[in-house]
Amino acid sequence: MKTIGIIGGMSWESTAEYYKQLNEGVKQHKGGLHSAKIILNSVDFAEIELLQRSGEWDKSAVLLCDAAQSIERAGADFVLIATNTMHKVAEQVQEAVSIPLLHIADTTGEVLVEKGITKVGLLGTAFTMEEAFYKQRLSDKFGIEVVVPNGVQRKLVHDVIYNELCLGKVNRRSKDDFHTIISDLAESGAQGVILGCTEIGLLVSQDETDTPLFDTVELHALAAVKEALR
Repeated sequence: MKTIGIIGGMSWESTAEYYKQLNEGVKQHKGGLHSAKIILNSVDFAEIELLQRSGEWDKSAVLLCDAAQSIERAGADFVLIATNTMHKVAEQVQEAVSIPLLHIADTTGEVLVEKGITKVGLLGTAFTMEEAFYKQRLSDKFGIEVVVPNGVQRKLVHDVIYNELCLGKVNRRSKDDFHTIISDLAESGAQGVILGCTEIGLLVSQDETDTPLFDTVELHALAAVKEALR
């Protein structure tokens, strides 16, 4: 079994879900007392969030590159960035190490193609929804059209992520607001909606809507388990 490296802590709530799903996936495939081989470098999210807010992405890239290098030195065979937003610096992280980086947008795009999705809604931080690094990868590499909520809805989604979900808070009103946004995206022609922030799965789930949801934590973890056992 290969050893999975994780750059986590962004937020720790979603990293805990990664840890759970990776171990459950390995146990499902191998049975018994088997669990995933994992090396985790968990950063201080407050430092990362401050750099995000101030637009100092190069400095945040240095922090993640250092984390990736420490993971490689510790013996990981490949590495995950356990957050969608920080894939903005994924290329820098990949260049900093010799082990492969399993890109979260690629693992999502592959499943969308398998499901025949050609137009998809995207929920995430403002950075993920509004900038090109994530949407363009899905478009260029997989031929998928990506649509996002309107400006007011994007601000709501962003604020709920940072002010509630990243602090471990799950509010009923926010859940209702997210489902309204998901419905609006479906009405605009989206065949499904990407939960493109690793905390959103803590708030909404597939059994609450008829619109297909693609939880990036689940898809990223499934791909990592497959790679670890390949």
